[in-house]
Amino acid sequence: QVQLVESGGGLVQLGGSLRLSCAASGFTFSRYYMKWYRQAPGKQRELVAGITSAGITNYADSVKGRFTISRDNAKNTVALQMNSLKPEDTGVYYCNTRQSITVDYWGQGTQVTVSS
Repeated sequence: QVQLVESGGGLVQLGGSLRLSCAASGFTFSRYYMKWYRQAPGKQRELVAGITSAGITNYADSVKGRFTISRDNAKNTVALQMNSLKPEDTGVYYCNTRQSITVDYWGQGTQVTVSS
């Protein structure tokens, strides 16, 4: 059974940092492209960052230079280090991987709230 479990969310002040982690199980983690999405209240879910099996990264323009995605294939985890946080970073963050065009796997989400 495929499972993605996020952790590390919380409440931080403007300019603060937070590190999210996603623990994966039930599939060959090292072969998959892993992503972090976020969803703010009333807004569509958006892609924040992605990392290939080889460690090549991709970021949304809004977080580039502030966030860093990484993975540890030995531990089946993918992390998102978030620095210089802004109120607009507030939302529920989800770990994701796509098995096929019709099958996506999602974690339960972890709340990130940035206050000013």
